[in-house]
Amino acid sequence: MSPRTKQNLQTAMRGEGFAHLEYLLFAEQARREGYPEVADLFERTAKVEGLEHFAEEAELAGVVGATAQNLQTAIAGESYEVTTMYREFAEQAAEDGDTAAAVRFSEIWGDESGHRAAYQKALEGLKVKAT
Repeated sequence: MSPRTKQNLQTAMRGEGFAHLEYLLFAEQARREGYPEVADLFERTAKVEGLEHFAEEAELAGVVGATAQNLQTAIAGESYEVTTMYREFAEQAAEDGDTAAAVRFSEIWGDESGHRAAYQKALEGLKVKAT
């Protein structure tokens, strides 16, 4: 696959993934406001964005591999979020006086650390099971 096509797939997947989650949030808001038909519309569209568009693009891009490989990829992503991204975001938000964002980034930072640990434990479990 050409580098340009691979980059386009990455861009498309980011857009589809974001739309999927955004539409689910929109659906929750519509339901809270008493618009169940609008909520259903957002949910149906979110399903297409995530389970069709994103999934089809991810298949083309070779995103999903064997379980051990997927766990290693997840560990790497969570490690970046723990060691760099959320730590820096929390520090920068605090420096900028954005206290609510700093608190939220710090809370998420802790969650991501737990995710990484769970994935590491699962990977170790796969290694033990394979022996």
